[in-house]
Amino acid sequence: MLYAILGRDTPNSLDRRLSVRPAHLERLHVLLNQGRLVLAGPLPAIDSPDPGPAGFQGSLVVAEFASLDEARAWADADPYVAAGVYAAVEIYPFRQVLPA
Repeated sequence: MLYAILGRDTPNSLDRRLSVRPAHLERLHVLLNQGRLVLAGPLPAIDSPDPGPAGFQGSLVVAEFASLDEARAWADADPYVAAGVYAAVEIYPFRQVLPA
């Protein structure tokens, strides 16, 4: 089943985010290579694709996991969690309608 993982950044976490980004992306590439990643990306803090020093307000990952517990375990092990980039992580079952 697909799950939407929404990580919400702590204020002023841009430097921490950038420092652990390679490890975060490495985990996403594993999901991608397994054919389980639908989409992933950051949520800019301002209305711009490149928010510069304004940074980001969070991230969204939509990926396939065997269960909500597995999605939670994967999200909890993210480098952004360990580095304190995320203040909170929400996980929701997701049903993709389009594109089919």
